[in-house]
Amino acid sequence: MKVQAISRNVRMSAQKMREVVRQIQGLPAARAQAVLAVVPRKGARVVAKTLKSALANAEDLKTHKPEYNALKTDRLRVQEAVAQNATTTRTFTPKARGSAGPILKRRCHVKITLSDD
Repeated sequence: MKVQAISRNVRMSAQKMREVVRQIQGLPAARAQAVLAVVPRKGARVVAKTLKSALANAEDLKTHKPEYNALKTDRLRVQEAVAQNATTTRTFTPKARGSAGPILKRRCHVKITLSDD
């Protein structure tokens, strides 16, 4: 069975977030949490928070939904971990001779899917 959690509009570029997300794909959930705890990047904190949310979603679904009673929460693995582009805010900074240079404030969505298969 699959369980997922999504963090939307995280104020970091998807390219930087993907470097962290690639490190946990295919790992058991407990091992993924341990790996993220020692990664010295800002994106690791966001991914760890999303992973924690996915584990909480699994516990909640197992408790409250009868179709998830067979879910083995102790055997969950990170089946899919994805960082996708979100909206980009454009601001401008003044440049020489009256022109303006764009500043792109990038955002991303982080999606983690856990499975007990």
